[in-house]
Amino acid sequence: MTVLTVNGVERKIDVDPSTPLLWVIREVFELTGTKFGCGIAQCGACTVRLNGRAIRSCVTPIGSLDGQEVQTIEGLAPGDGERHALQTAWIQHQVPQCGYCQSGQLMSAAALLERNPSPSDDDIDAAMDGNLCRCGMYGRIKAAIKTAAAASQRTPTEVGDE
Repeated sequence: MTVLTVNGVERKIDVDPSTPLLWVIREVFELTGTKFGCGIAQCGACTVRLNGRAIRSCVTPIGSLDGQEVQTIEGLAPGDGERHALQTAWIQHQVPQCGYCQSGQLMSAAALLERNPSPSDDDIDAAMDGNLCRCGMYGRIKAAIKTAAAASQRTPTEVGDE
């Protein structure tokens, strides 16, 4: 039996401890926003946050996660009907093309902004390295991360003045 918190909700599961977190998220918890890409931690489509850090869920065995906190794309927004600053910026910059990699891209970007609220271009490149986008939207992704970082730096009054 493994106990973990997923998007703020404690979940208990009884599966083979070697089962990848990705399959537990998708098949057991029915949270299908996290995608299967390569299965060998090379593309980033399956990225989720574990205790705030971006990890590849396709190679992370569920048995190693007892007592940990997992955030999927479904848990990124602060509340129902709201968007995370990154999700708003993604829309503003028209980042998604095919969209397949986007949940992993967003989760990596969220982990970056949590630890570095004002990232440089080099910081963004380093944090997003390994998150592949077959549509080549890297420039838009970087612009959206910068927009979200700037929005997060503003006060509520400044945001309301726009």
